[in-house]
Amino acid sequence: MSDLSPAVEEETESEQPEIPEASVEMLHGSAVTSAAGQTVLHPTKDGYHDLVQTLKDEGYGVCIDLCGADYLGNETRSLPITISGERFELVVNLLDVHGSRRIRIRLQVSEADPVVATITDIHPGAEAMEREANDMFGLEFEGHPDPSPILLPDDWQGHPLRKDFSLGRIPVQFKAVDGR
Repeated sequence: MSDLSPAVEEETESEQPEIPEASVEMLHGSAVTSAAGQTVLHPTKDGYHDLVQTLKDEGYGVCIDLCGADYLGNETRSLPITISGERFELVVNLLDVHGSRRIRIRLQVSEADPVVATITDIHPGAEAMEREANDMFGLEFEGHPDPSPILLPDDWQGHPLRKDFSLGRIPVQFKAVDGR
């Protein structure tokens, strides 16, 4: 039983009206949204590297974070109408230390082709973060200077932060407790 009046309930259950593509805000060829007061850019895979270079030229000189996300079975994320959600997302946070600004990039990466251009030529500090995203999610970075594992053994099979990764089972042995 809902506390909402029938009119409000109908409105809540109806789909949101589609926003025409022409009304989607764009910056440097990427759709723009906002999250918690921060500008978020949604580039295409082909435009990702150029976008990062353009942002560096505008003062975003520090890559403070780069990580992957697996949205398998989770359809709750919000994306601009011009962007199709993929299983994986690469999230990059850039900082302009002189202008006291931050900007976030959310790049959709398909499961069938999880290859993205490296940004280590623009932000050398992203080298270890890209290796971690490769280890944990299987995202590959084309042109990366050292794609060897950073967190996992060389012979490790799979990617532990993928939602379909089978968790290992180690039997736990309990000792009987004396009644003393």
